[in-house]
Amino acid sequence: MPSHPDESAALAIQTPAINDRSLAAGLAYAMGSRVSGISFDAATGLMLGKVRGGAPVPYSTTAKLVRKAGGWSCTVGVCSCPVRKDCKHVAALLFSAEDNPAIRVQLLAPADVSRLSRQVPVLDIPDWEQALSPLIAQPGITQSTNGIPLALQFEIEEPAPHFSYTGRRDPLRSVRQLKARPVIMGAKGKWIRGDVSWNTLSYLSYRRECNEAHVEWMQEFLAAHTAQANRQHAGTGLWLGMNTYAGKNLWSLLAQARKVGVALVHSRGSEPVRLVEQPAAVGLNLTRYGTAPVPAEGTGAVLPAAGGDDGGLSLAPTITVEGAVVDPASVGTIGRPAHGIFLTSRADALPGVAPADSVITLAPLESGLSEELLTFVTAGTTLHIPARDEGRFLTGFYPKLKQSARVTASDESVELPQLAVPTLSLLANYGADHRVRLHWEWHYKSGKLVTAQPLWRHPGDHGYRDDPAEARILEAVGQPWDVVPALGESATGGWGTPRLAASAELSGLDTLAFTEELLPRLREVPGVSVDTAGEIADYREAEEAPVVSISTKATEQRDWFDLGIQISLEGQPVSFAAVFSALAAGQTKMLLPSGAYFSLDLPELHQLRALIEEARELQDNKDAPLQISRFQAGLWDELAQLGIVDQQAAAWREAVGGLLEGGVRGLPLPATLNAELRPYQLEGFNWLSFLYRHGLGGVLADDMGLGKTVQALALICAAKDTAVGPEAASDGGAAAPDAGPGAAPGAPGGAAPGAAPFLVVAPTSVVGNWEAETARFAPGLTVRAIGETFAKSGSNPAEAMAGADIVITSYALFRIDYEAYASKEWAGLVLDEAQFVKNHQSKAYQCARKLPAVFKLAITGTPLENNLMEFWALTSIVAPGLFSSPKRFAEYYQKPVEKNGDKAQLDKLRRRVRPLMMRRTKEQVIHDLPPKQEQILEVVLNPRHQKVYQTHLQRERQKILGLIDDVNKNRFTIFQSLTLLRQLSLDPSLIDPSLSGVRSSKLDVLFEQLEDLVAEGHRALIFSQFTGFLGKVRERLIEENIEFCYLDGGTRNRTDVVNEFKNGAAPVFLISLKAGGFGLNLTEADYVFLLDPWWNPASEAQAVDRTHRIGQARNVMVYRLVAKDTIEEKVMALKARKSQLFADVMSGDALSGGALTAEDLAGLFTD
Repeated sequence: MPSHPDESAALAIQTPAINDRSLAAGLAYAMGSRVSGISFDAATGLMLGKVRGGAPVPYSTTAKLVRKAGGWSCTVGVCSCPVRKDCKHVAALLFSAEDNPAIRVQLLAPADVSRLSRQVPVLDIPDWEQALSPLIAQPGITQSTNGIPLALQFEIEEPAPHFSYTGRRDPLRSVRQLKARPVIMGAKGKWIRGDVSWNTLSYLSYRRECNEAHVEWMQEFLAAHTAQANRQHAGTGLWLGMNTYAGKNLWSLLAQARKVGVALVHSRGSEPVRLVEQPAAVGLNLTRYGTAPVPAEGTGAVLPAAGGDDGGLSLAPTITVEGAVVDPASVGTIGRPAHGIFLTSRADALPGVAPADSVITLAPLESGLSEELLTFVTAGTTLHIPARDEGRFLTGFYPKLKQSARVTASDESVELPQLAVPTLSLLANYGADHRVRLHWEWHYKSGKLVTAQPLWRHPGDHGYRDDPAEARILEAVGQPWDVVPALGESATGGWGTPRLAASAELSGLDTLAFTEELLPRLREVPGVSVDTAGEIADYREAEEAPVVSISTKATEQRDWFDLGIQISLEGQPVSFAAVFSALAAGQTKMLLPSGAYFSLDLPELHQLRALIEEARELQDNKDAPLQISRFQAGLWDELAQLGIVDQQAAAWREAVGGLLEGGVRGLPLPATLNAELRPYQLEGFNWLSFLYRHGLGGVLADDMGLGKTVQALALICAAKDTAVGPEAASDGGAAAPDAGPGAAPGAPGGAAPGAAPFLVVAPTSVVGNWEAETARFAPGLTVRAIGETFAKSGSNPAEAMAGADIVITSYALFRIDYEAYASKEWAGLVLDEAQFVKNHQSKAYQCARKLPAVFKLAITGTPLENNLMEFWALTSIVAPGLFSSPKRFAEYYQKPVEKNGDKAQLDKLRRRVRPLMMRRTKEQVIHDLPPKQEQILEVVLNPRHQKVYQTHLQRERQKILGLIDDVNKNRFTIFQSLTLLRQLSLDPSLIDPSLSGVRSSKLDVLFEQLEDLVAEGHRALIFSQFTGFLGKVRERLIEENIEFCYLDGGTRNRTDVVNEFKNGAAPVFLISLKAGGFGLNLTEADYVFLLDPWWNPASEAQAVDRTHRIGQARNVMVYRLVAKDTIEEKVMALKARKSQLFADVMSGDALSGGALTAEDLAGLFTD
C-alpha cells in the first residue's frame, strides 16, 4: 500500500480480506480526502474513522488490526455502508491512516510502548513539513486526486491486405489507423480496460468512483470526435478512430489532458505517447538523379543529358518533426480534413502486424495544407521528372507548387528559379476637356521577360499568379473609389463589395480629384507602377476668390430693372449658368478650362444661388429675363453684399441706394407743423418723406401711442410746402415724386403732384380723430372730412373736395364712391388702421390697390394678424413690385412658413420687407427710460417649499454655527451648506429627488414672466450657476411648448448652439455661468433672467453684457429672482456691504484666506 518512501516496509498494513477492486477504490477515496476523524488504539488494535461515500451522511468505519512479525494486519473491517464488511471504505481508512503523522507514530512504536501507554504521543513536526506533506504523500499522482484515475490509450493498426470483388479499396482500411480508448488504473497499479468504455462514461460519472475531472475530459474528447458535439459515439466499438477525428480542438484537449492528469499511454509499449507542441513541417524536396542537363551555349536554355531519358529530377515528400526528418511511410494523418499526424519510431513491421516496442508520437500540422498535398506526402511516393521535362516543370509547375507547399532542393545541382514578382501597372491617358482614361493590369517580370496579366482573373484562368502578393499590393492601394466613385466596381457585376475597376474614364472634377489626390499617393505605393500619357493640365487652386459683379439696367417699366450677374476668376469670365448648375448639383468645386479651380463651398455663393432662385420664383414668367423691382430693396441689399456693384441705373441708385445705405434724405421739416417731433419721430418723418420723394410706398407699423398720425401729418405738411414753395417754382417740382412710365393717369404735365391733396382712408371711428389731430398739429392744412356718400349728401365730389389739402373718408365710403375718388389726382394715399384691407379679395382692398396714386402709405400697429396673405395684401398696395401674384407668394412664402414651419423663409420675408416697413416699439424709442433696467423679482416660496427650506435651514444652522470659529479648517463643510441652501431656494428636488412633488416657486414666477414676453416677440437669456436647475427649466419649457436653446459647460458644439440662437427664432436661451460668462455676443435678446443671484457683481455684469453691448438697439431688461426669507435675501443684503464676499466663497479663496469672517457667516444662518 502507498506510504512514505522511507517507511514503506514498516507501515505496509496487510489486507488479506479486501479484494483488489475495493483497494483501488479505497485509494481514490483516500487521495480525495474523504476520510476524517481517524483514531487508533494500539492496545486493542481498533481503528475508527468517518468516510464520505455516496450517501449524504459519512459512513462509520472500523478496522481490527493485529500486530504480526511483519507488521500490522487488518483481520476484519466493518462499515455502515450497504456492503457492511471489508469494503472500499475500510481500505480508504487504512490508506489515510498510513499518511496521518500521529497514527503513523503509533503504528511504528514498539509493542511494549503501546502496552505501557494508550496516549498517542505528539510528534514535533515542523510547520513546513506539515504544509508539504499533502503534496508529497502520493508520489506520481496527478494534480486531480478525486477518484480512480483514467488514461487515454492509443493503438496503431497496420493496414492488412484485402481484396474486393468490385476492384475498389476501402480508403480507411488501406492506411494506418490510430485508435484510442479510455482505460482505468487497476489495483496493481497498471492501466486496464475494466468496465470503462466510451459507452459507459455517463455511468462512470453517475457512480462518482472515478476521477471526475478525468471523466469530464473523456466526455469532451468523445463529443469533439464527431461533427455534432453532444452526439454519443455510434456503435459498441471499444476504440475511436483518430484518422477521422472531426474536432479541430484535439490539440488543445491533449494539452489540457496533461493539466488534469489524464495520461496518454501506448497499448503495446511501456513508453508513454509523445505529444509534440510544435507543428510538423510538410513539404517537397527536389534532388537530381542520373546526369545533370547541360545549358546550351549562349542561350541559357537547358538541354537533356546525353543518353536520352537518363537523368532528371526527383520530387519526394518530406516531413519534419521537431527539426528531424521522418520517413513518410511511418506517418498517418489525424482528422478529416487532416490537422495532425501520428508516427511510430519503427517502420519495419510486417503488414497487419504492429511493432511491439514502438513509440507513438502525435504532432499537429501547419495550417493551410491541402488535402491533396497530405495524401501525396503520406503516400511516400517519389516522382521522377525526366530531364527533357525539367524546364517545363520549373517554369510551369514549380511556381504553383511553391504557392501551396514548401518546396526545397537539397541537391546543389538543382537550381530553383526565382519566382516572378507582380507589379500593379496603371496607365493614365490624359485628353482634352479634363478627361483621362485609366487602365490597370499586372506585370510579372522574370529576368528581362515581362508578362502582362489582367487585373482580375477570368473564369477558367488557372495560370500562375502570386495571389497573396497581389492582395497585399491592392490592400496598400486602399479604396480610391472613396475619393472618385468611378474607380470602383462591384465584384459580382451588381450590388456587392466594391473593388478596383480594371478600366475607367474620368472627366471634370473626377479628373481633378484623381490627379491632385490619388496620383501622388499611388506613385508612393510599393509595387505600383504609374505611367501617364498626354498633357496634364496645370491644376491649381485659385489664389483669389471669385468676384461677383451685379448691375441694374432701366426698362420701359417705371419700377422694374433688368438684373445682371457676372462671375470672374483671376480676370477670366466664369459661366454663371455653370456655377448655378454646379451649386444645384451639390458640387463642392468649380473647375475652369485652364485647370484653375475654386471652392463652391462658400456661403456667399450658396446665398447668391438662393437669392437668384428667389427672384425667379417671384416672377410670374420664369422664362423672362431676370428682373428686380425698386420695391425689392431688401433682395438687392443682400445681392450687393455678395459682390461688386458694377453698374446701376440712375433711378435705381437714387431710390434704392439711399434707402439701404442709411443715407435717407427726405424733405425739410415743415415750419407749418405745430409739433416738436421726438428723435424717433423725426427719423420716421425722414423715412416717409424719402419714400414720398422717390415714389416708393411703405408700411408704418409703430406701436400704439408712438405718434404715427403726427408723423404722417408732418409728411403731408412737407409735401405741401415743397409743392407751393419758391424752390418748387424754380425747379419745376423736381423734389416731388418722380414721374415716368407708369405715373398716375390724369396728372397734368409739369404740374407738381404735391399740389394735389392727400387722401386719408380710416375706420369710421377714427375719421374724427384725424380731423382733430390735423387741426391740432397742422392748422395750416385745409381738411375735408367726408361723412356720407356723395349721393346721399347731394354734393358734387369735385366741389366737395375742391381746395382741400387732406381729404378724410372711411373705408365704407371710399369703397362706395371709389369712382369719384379715382377720378381725382392725389399726392398720396394714406390707409390708417390698414388691417381693414388685409383681405385681398375684398372690395376695399381692390379699391386701395387700383387708386391712381404714386405714393401710398399703410399705417397699422398689426400688419399681420392671422396669416401671411394679409401681409401680402398690404405690401401689394404700397409696394406692388415687392412680391408677385398671391399665387406665387403663397407657394414661396406662405406654405413653407405656415404649413412647414420654415423659419428660414420667414426670416427671408422679414428681410425683404424691412426697407419698406418701419416698426418701433415703446422700449426701442422712448429714451426717457434708461437703456438698461434692472429689477429684483421677490419670490415668495409656497407653503410646502417654505416648509422644506426651513427644515433644512435649522439643521444646517446648528451644524455651521459650531464651525464658524475656525473658517479655514471647516471650509468644505461651510461651502457645502451654503450650496445646499442655495439649491433649496431654487427647487427642493435638486437635493432630494423624492421632493419632486414640491413645486418650485421660482419656476412658477419665471414662467409667468416668460409667457408675456414670448407672446410679445421678445427674446430672453436665462442664467443659472446650477445646471440641474437649468434642466428643470428645460423640462418646463418643453411642457409649455416654448422653443429654446441650451448651453452649459458640457456642450461640445458651443458655436453651433450660439449660432442657432442668433440665427433662429427660439425666444429663450438657457446658459450656465461657466459656459456663458464670456465669449458670447447675444444682442438678439433684450431680456435677462438671473435665476440664482450671483455673488460676484463682475460675473453678473458679464452675463448681462452678453446682450447689453454695442450693437444692441433695444432696451435691455434685467430681472434678478430672489427667494424671500431665504439665504438669497440675506446674501443680497450682505453683498451691499461686501460685494466681493461671496465671489470669494464660491471660488474657495475666501474660506482659505480669511476674507469671510465668522460674523458674516453667522448672519447668513441666523434670523
